[in-house]
Amino acid sequence: MRLVTRLLRPASASTVTAAVVSWPTRRLIASGGQRYISNTKVCPLDQTSVLSRSVKMLDTVQCRKPFSADFFFRQLFDEQSHTYSYLLADITSKEAILIDPVLEQAKRDAKLIEELGFTLKYALNTHMHADHVTGTGYLKQLLPGTVSVISQNSGAKADRHLVDNETVQFGRHKLRALCTPGHTNGCMTFVVDEQGVAFTGDTLLIRGCGRTDFQEGDSRSLYRSVHERIFTLPENFRLFPAHDYKGNMETTVAEEKHYNPRLTKDIEAFVELMNNLNLPYPKMIDKAVPANRECGLFDIPKEA
Repeated sequence: MRLVTRLLRPASASTVTAAVVSWPTRRLIASGGQRYISNTKVCPLDQTSVLSRSVKMLDTVQCRKPFSADFFFRQLFDEQSHTYSYLLADITSKEAILIDPVLEQAKRDAKLIEELGFTLKYALNTHMHADHVTGTGYLKQLLPGTVSVISQNSGAKADRHLVDNETVQFGRHKLRALCTPGHTNGCMTFVVDEQGVAFTGDTLLIRGCGRTDFQEGDSRSLYRSVHERIFTLPENFRLFPAHDYKGNMETTVAEEKHYNPRLTKDIEAFVELMNNLNLPYPKMIDKAVPANRECGLFDIPKEA
């Protein structure tokens, strides 16, 4: 206070000059200014919100469940249809399941399963695909004893049809089937609760979702399926879709709840968006759907 009073009081030029250039005075003013800046620096509210959300997101990702020692997981890819297939197995019993196999990759998948010493118990489809022919029929021939599985609501043939919340057992591990219609009537999301993972098919993609303009598609049903069945899973659950077109491999419940540009909208805005996508007619639909109604049996290579 004495310093401020002194500087504000009328003074001669020599007095002011001495006060300004005096080293103790300069050091006092500088340190006071630094304290003021440090104590009053404020981030804009929007930046604060983004930073807080990002920190929480990182915490959620870091808290993902590790796979148990006896659980095998392998993500496989078909470049032509951009389809992900998933091989899961009980390492102790050697029983395995394969989710969303592709016809053209059936030999690759069968070879891998044999090399790893697994027995393929089930070949499952999350829904009746329109962009590729399923490999379940071919795998049943390559690996005798394989059981094909799909939703009871799919309209497709299979050895076993699942209903909502039914479980599929492989070794000591269980996969839980959730009905998540919207992309098609028969869409299911497969959840392995113990491992903290879910396989969402075409219902929920990474920062997107399946189209709803063909094959009994319904935007409102898809929105409800995601928000009521998938987004209600624990936020640290890892999500694996049936497709990706940008090189992404997985996501989490927390990420999609915050960053999915379609499904963060309210339902009316989502329906409006989906009704105006104007997507081209699926190239494979006229071939894939009839084949997949028959468990993919139409186009099995002749050498099988």
